[in-house]
Amino acid sequence: MASSQTTRWLWRNVTLFDGLEQLPEAMAVLVEQGRVAGLWPESGFDPSLAGGAQEAANGGVMTPGLVDCHTHLVYAGDRAGEFEMRLEGASYEAIARAGGGILSSVRATRAASEDELIAASLPRLDALLADGVTTLEIKSGYGLSVADELKMLRVARRLGELRPVRVLTTLLGAHALPPEYAGRADAYVSLVCDAMIPAAAREGLADAVDVFCEGIGFSPAQCECIYQAAQAHGLAIKAHAEQLSNLGGSALAASYGALSADHIEYLDEAGVQAMAEAGTVAVLLPGAFHVLRETQLPPIELLRQYGVPMAVASDANPGTSPICLPTLMANLACTLFRLTPREALAGMTAHGARALGLPELGRIVVGAPADLCLWDIQHPAELAYAVQAGRLRQRVFNGVVTYAR
Repeated sequence: MASSQTTRWLWRNVTLFDGLEQLPEAMAVLVEQGRVAGLWPESGFDPSLAGGAQEAANGGVMTPGLVDCHTHLVYAGDRAGEFEMRLEGASYEAIARAGGGILSSVRATRAASEDELIAASLPRLDALLADGVTTLEIKSGYGLSVADELKMLRVARRLGELRPVRVLTTLLGAHALPPEYAGRADAYVSLVCDAMIPAAAREGLADAVDVFCEGIGFSPAQCECIYQAAQAHGLAIKAHAEQLSNLGGSALAASYGALSADHIEYLDEAGVQAMAEAGTVAVLLPGAFHVLRETQLPPIELLRQYGVPMAVASDANPGTSPICLPTLMANLACTLFRLTPREALAGMTAHGARALGLPELGRIVVGAPADLCLWDIQHPAELAYAVQAGRLRQRVFNGVVTYAR
């Protein structure tokens, strides 16, 4: 199907999930100039309203393009050996303290060129696109030096140029302590604040700054220094927080207006309340929970009670969530965390976009950017109910049909 942004497309008789809920009747959807230009119930639709637009498809379930708001897609090497070690009884923390975990990926990524990282990352990106992703975030964090972190961010930007997808980049220099800074965490934090963040901002390589606020990562005080540097350079704030323990990292991030706090299995009510007051999104990462065989569930009922938006993301990474099938995350969010299918799908569309500071995305409303997916299913809940590749019939990015089957 040839397509361009100037083509006017019309979808007829689609079951529509608008990013927050399923509409009660079949709809006709018009797209032109890269945006949703019209929405009408089929029962009262007059084709003249679409002004001779070309019909793209009839039937199926239409959702916004999926938003994967938390990935570590750029890296070299793999950690299959650590997967075996965990199954033999070693803990994630023990592996990390022995020089494995994140530092294993750091060694491989530092040794790889930008072209090698592109070649390694493209198949992972293509898998996300084949499962409906139109917007994603890619974090750095496997370089842990100024040059290597900037290298990762450049690769992430290039990926967004090589494929029809919107890529946002996040500097995660505070992912782990590099071996050359062993015992000198404060000195490394100074490097992140005084050199890494300014360089990323100066070169326009980062949209946000993230931290790993955890006992095996960085303390709240160290994270606060990084947040202050991020704010000084006009970069948004995100946090890996409350994954393995409760250090108050989510509440701290919220106090700095963070877009999101991610993982949050150990989040308490005070942290939930702080996030609600700040408008900080809770990003749930059931892939890591599944792979690590965790048992501490995130506080879903408290998040609902306080009205904190819940996003769902793949956390695609080499160690704790080597999974590039976003619709599987919808299933895991339901089966492991007890989200409803509607909540899971909203988490991968409207709330995922909000976690990236892009509230205009992840919705199908008149005027919104036309990032759309048409699925060969009967009901939106099927995306969470079944784990099955190949259901995507059409993918529309910025008004252009980039995939059609």
